[in-house]
Amino acid sequence: MNPAATIHAFYQHIIDKNTDEIGHHYVNSPNTYVVLEGPRLTTKGYEKIMNGWRDFCQSNLSLHSIEWQEGPFCEEMENMAWLSGVIALKVEANGKQFSNTFRATFVVVKEESKWKIKHEHVSAAMSDPYGIGDWLKPK
Repeated sequence: MNPAATIHAFYQHIIDKNTDEIGHHYVNSPNTYVVLEGPRLTTKGYEKIMNGWRDFCQSNLSLHSIEWQEGPFCEEMENMAWLSGVIALKVEANGKQFSNTFRATFVVVKEESKWKIKHEHVSAAMSDPYGIGDWLKPK
């Protein structure tokens, strides 16, 4: 399975709320590092990451779909690859359905012939973080 197919399977396990399969996609290391889109900002270490996924899978938050809107762009080397792009999530929480768009980046490493997540970064863009709008000017 290539890195993109690995992340696609990972996303399906999130949608299915399958904690065990989600866990199989991470490197089991205290140095595995996740940057979250939520209020916690980051989680470091496999055990803490899995505690978060167990709580997610038992929450009233459901993801109906996770689709790449841009990418995934990927560069693969022998034992490491990165994958990045923009994802759209269809979400349900507390009976309310909505969509969110995020940037997503993964660094995956090969362990026993399988790609596993060593670093994950999911973030939402701020509409105007510096109060000046987009500094890129039309040409």
